[in-house]
Amino acid sequence: MKTILVTGGAGYIGSHTCIELLENNYNIVVVDNLSNSSIKAIQNIKKITNQDFKFYDHDLCDKASLIEIFKENSIDAVIHFAGFKAVGESVSYPLKYYRNNLDSTLTLLEVMQEFNCKKIVFSSSATVYGNPEKLPLDEKCHLETTNPYGSTKLYIEGILKDLYTSDNSWSIAILRYFNPVGAHPSGLIGEEPNGIPNNLVPYIIKVANGELPYLNIYGNDYNTPDGTGIRDYIHVVDLAKGHIKSLEVLFKETGIDYYNLGTGHGYSVLELVNTFMQVNNIDIPYKIVDRRPGDIAKCYASTIYAKEKLNWEAKLGLEEMLKSAYNFSKNNGGK
Repeated sequence: MKTILVTGGAGYIGSHTCIELLENNYNIVVVDNLSNSSIKAIQNIKKITNQDFKFYDHDLCDKASLIEIFKENSIDAVIHFAGFKAVGESVSYPLKYYRNNLDSTLTLLEVMQEFNCKKIVFSSSATVYGNPEKLPLDEKCHLETTNPYGSTKLYIEGILKDLYTSDNSWSIAILRYFNPVGAHPSGLIGEEPNGIPNNLVPYIIKVANGELPYLNIYGNDYNTPDGTGIRDYIHVVDLAKGHIKSLEVLFKETGIDYYNLGTGHGYSVLELVNTFMQVNNIDIPYKIVDRRPGDIAKCYASTIYAKEKLNWEAKLGLEEMLKSAYNFSKNNGGK
């Protein structure tokens, strides 16, 4: 049975992927500094799967701690989620994002190399496409970024490409996520950011629960049918399954490859808000405010290559995403 190190495994996407790994007969070792997550997620992964695993409360930038993890465990591959991830915050605090996201990744790769562990799935982002040159976006589209968060993802993609060029024995899968939404059907794990949420659905849920008075919609003057931004939303469980498919390819062949993980369909902010109200039978007051720096009008994926190479495609729709997200909230102290 293969052992996978999951960095950031207590986070939103990481925790769902841990469940899929355990349910697909992998051993896991999780490292997370809990800066934007909770130990409760680790406890609930164990509860859902009825399986135990090692958890380390460490920062990836601490090389000595990471070396100890590799000494204590025989790691076959790494799925790397750890990193700061808020677009707006990255615009305000770029140095914080560059320092954390690049340093942690470089440290991880150095230790992996030292221990001859050369298989990694990297959690990248559709932000590497910047302002899309065409839609839907495919993996060969021009790369550029409009914010420091996206830049850290693009720089790490470059680091991984250079690493593979220097040593062709590496197996690297770069997954460009679109917008993860939803929660595990158990209602025990989901998106639960600390403080005021940066992502749309957690913010909507705080409004639904009366914790925030209304939703800010950033801009209604984009070149879209209703003026609000269009994004490709993907259920987090579908996204997690994409990591399992990526690992299967890594264990078969060396190389570096890139995959869009999305649904291939775009929904506007207003469509999403209206669907949330409809499926959960609750009103969400909102205000239109100025656009956020770094935001773009439209972004959605071509998923053809992921289907061909990984035998993966998203199965769950927007209604299932929004029902499960609200269900998680209600199970965890919401209305």
